[in-house]
Amino acid sequence: MSDDFGVVRTFLLAFTALFSIVNPVGTAFIFSQVTADRTHLQRAQLARRIGFYSALVMLGALWGGTVVMDFFGVSIAALRIAGGLVVAAWAWELLSAPEARDQRKHRQAGEAVGAQDVAFFPLTLPMTTGPGTISVAIALGSNRPTGAASSIGFITATSLAALSVAILIWLAYRSSDSITALLGETRVQIVTRLSAFLLLCVGTQIMMNGVLDALSMAGIGHGAAN
Repeated sequence: MSDDFGVVRTFLLAFTALFSIVNPVGTAFIFSQVTADRTHLQRAQLARRIGFYSALVMLGALWGGTVVMDFFGVSIAALRIAGGLVVAAWAWELLSAPEARDQRKHRQAGEAVGAQDVAFFPLTLPMTTGPGTISVAIALGSNRPTGAASSIGFITATSLAALSVAILIWLAYRSSDSITALLGETRVQIVTRLSAFLLLCVGTQIMMNGVLDALSMAGIGHGAAN
């Protein structure tokens, strides 16, 4: 029962972090604007491909990021501390000035959106799953436990969280016109700020885990006593 609870808790943590940094609702507002000259069918096709590419980016960062860091000799503790700091910094930017971030995404997408194939660049990367999302995914992947059973549960939970966010991206982009009409820009910014606060908490927790790991490695704290 406790293992099941741990899997659910891991899923909720990963889903909250990824959903908050991606913010499908807010980004769907930008998607609606930069693809306004396309037909509904074309936008629906773009939404499906962006959802698929976003899943690949998040899963790749989740499970490939820590491997790359290990190759360069970066410890898990250092990765968690740095990742937590980056996540918290991105969250603070979202919390304090989401309009500036949205304008930057809009500009990046608008520069190349007239091209024939824009599903991956710029609509997936960097508009939907940019450096912030990749940093969050790597930081989440660094929290994988060492035990075999716990590791399987962790991988399953975080992978399902990434896939769930990718599905929400597809649905939000596919229904971007309806979301824009229902919420409007003001309510979208409210959702963005609430998500940013949750992300700030997640980033702080990841950083705290890294600090505790570093203290344990140094022989300080409760972990060292065990």
